[in-house]
Amino acid sequence: MDKPVTLISGSRKGIGKAIAEYYVAQGHHVVGFSRSPIDWQLNNYKHYTGDVTDESFVISLIKDIRKQYGKLDNLINNAGIASMNHSMLTPIDTARQIMSVNFLGTFLMCRESAKLMKYKNYGRIVNFSTIAVPLKLEGEAVYASSKAAVMTLTSILAKEFSSFGITVNCVGPTPIQTDLIKNISKDKMSNLISTQAIKKIGSFEDVINVIDFFISQQSDFVTGQQIFLGGIS
Repeated sequence: MDKPVTLISGSRKGIGKAIAEYYVAQGHHVVGFSRSPIDWQLNNYKHYTGDVTDESFVISLIKDIRKQYGKLDNLINNAGIASMNHSMLTPIDTARQIMSVNFLGTFLMCRESAKLMKYKNYGRIVNFSTIAVPLKLEGEAVYASSKAAVMTLTSILAKEFSSFGITVNCVGPTPIQTDLIKNISKDKMSNLISTQAIKKIGSFEDVINVIDFFISQQSDFVTGQQIFLGGIS
C-alpha cells in the first residue's frame, strides 16, 4: 500500500484514459470510472461504471477504495461535458445536465474523496476548468459558467481542506483533440488558437504535466491555484 492511490473520473477515453495510462506507468494504483464500460485493460487499474452525478454511486465508490486500499492520495476530476450553442438555442435540460456533471459532479467527488483523504492527513485534488472561462467565449455560456463555478469551488475548498493536508488546484486546458471539440469548425478553432500566446492545439502530455506538478508531494504549499495552458490568463 506504499504506492499512491489515484482516482480519475471520466477515464474511459480521451484525456481521462491518457491520465490513467500515465499514472499506472508511474506505479500508482489507479481507480477510474465512466458512465459506459471500457474496452481495454491495464495492470493496477480498476474500473467502475457509474455517473459522477449519482451520489449513492460516488459514496459507494469511495467506500470501496477505503476497503481495498485504506487511503486515497489523488483525485483527478476529469469528467465533463460541453454543448456549444448560442444561449438562445440552449435547451434548459442541456444547461441542467452541463451544470450537474461539470459542477455538482466535481463538488460531489471532492466532498466524498476529502472524507477519506483526511484520515491520512494528506491528499491532492485536481479539478478541470477551461480557457473558455477567461476568454468568455461566445456560444459556450453554460459550459464556461459551469467551469467558472468549478474555479470558485476550487478556491474555497483549498481553504476548507487545508487543515486536513489536502490541496485543491485547477488546470484549464486549451483545445485538445477529444470529443468535446469534434463539432467545432476549423475556422473557429483557428481563431481560438490565435488568441493563445503559444499557438498550437494542446496535447494530453501538456495537461498531465500540470497535474504532475499539482499532485507532487513537494507541492504541499501550492493550493487554490488555477493554471491555464497556452499562455491564456
